[in-house]
Amino acid sequence: MYKCFYFTFFLIFTLNLYSQNLERQKELENKSRILKKEIKKINELLFSNEKKEKNVIDEVEDLEVKLSFREELIKINNEQANEIIKRININEKTVLNKRNELDKLKRDYSEMIKNSYHSRSLNNRLMFLFSSENFYQAYKRLDYIKQYSISRRKFAEEIHNKTKLLQELNKSLINQKLKKDNLIVENRKEKQILLKEKKRQKDVIQFLLKKRRTFSNQISLKQKLAREIDSKIEALIKEAILVSKKNKTKSKSIVFELTPESKLIATNFKANKGRLPWPLKKGVVIQRFGKQPHLIVKTTMIQSNGVTIATKPKAVVRSVFNGEVMAILVYKGSNPSVLIRHGNYVTAYKNLGRVDVKKGDKVKAKEQIGVVFTNKKSGKSTMQFSIFNNTVPQNPKNWIIEM
Repeated sequence: MYKCFYFTFFLIFTLNLYSQNLERQKELENKSRILKKEIKKINELLFSNEKKEKNVIDEVEDLEVKLSFREELIKINNEQANEIIKRININEKTVLNKRNELDKLKRDYSEMIKNSYHSRSLNNRLMFLFSSENFYQAYKRLDYIKQYSISRRKFAEEIHNKTKLLQELNKSLINQKLKKDNLIVENRKEKQILLKEKKRQKDVIQFLLKKRRTFSNQISLKQKLAREIDSKIEALIKEAILVSKKNKTKSKSIVFELTPESKLIATNFKANKGRLPWPLKKGVVIQRFGKQPHLIVKTTMIQSNGVTIATKPKAVVRSVFNGEVMAILVYKGSNPSVLIRHGNYVTAYKNLGRVDVKKGDKVKAKEQIGVVFTNKKSGKSTMQFSIFNNTVPQNPKNWIIEM
């Protein structure tokens, strides 16, 4: 009884462990697929035109983005290999148990066949029945012969099923080992590429360090301009909030006064959190949201109210949701920005090369609002995208699908 309980517990535990391992493996495979897709996009969008004279700072930033994705891919591949090793260990134990079960079944079946042979040779079945003392005993003996025959068939079927299961487990084991070996080979290649890219980045950084003052000034000016544009966007949102409150309320809170229509848009916008489309058909995030050290001057902290996305030249910029064009911002030393209001939410699309909408226009999700700006010298096409809840910046990663 205790042996039976222990075996049942072990079986349930093993199956549960295997199921968890399988779920984790699927999750890692999905992450690996996304990372490979992103690396492919990075190469296509940032490194496809080597003839262009790329700004040194841009080159270091682009390499840093690619390195971070490649390092993550190597890490995920390692985790995948480890999970496969765990699955192999589980499978090997299961194969051993099934093999022992099969051996026992074969021994029992062999014993049954031997007994059946002796039974036939010593006592003919008819004689066994006719020698019964009464009808009831004859009936019981007939039933016994039938049950014995059924047991033989069941044994034969069970042996067949166990053999088939064992073959499938062995096949699965071979496939898993092959998959693990392929992952190890892939990781080896990725590490070699990573080393080359790190060397290239190190060489460029060494060049930057020689001209530290010049590039530090460039970075400072770039950050100053970004802060000024962010301040202007915040001022425009506050201005729109005041307009929404006009003749309605004396509340000093900096939130939009919503009409029934704008309240419905805001509700739908919030309901689509994590499912909103990208503002570009194709792009890769090269600067994330929030406070972070600068990619080159690590001691310098930068604050990003949105994300910077690299894309292909002349890429169409689209609204991520239904809304109304709240403002077109043209600020000195920068390219135009479009602000779209969605109830008490605002999306901002910065660094456009061309604007195709005007203030007050109603737009729909995925509708074209402009074209991204492309630097003619470097060939690099980027845009900055932000989301605000009233005046509070939101992390686009939490709102845009698969960002």
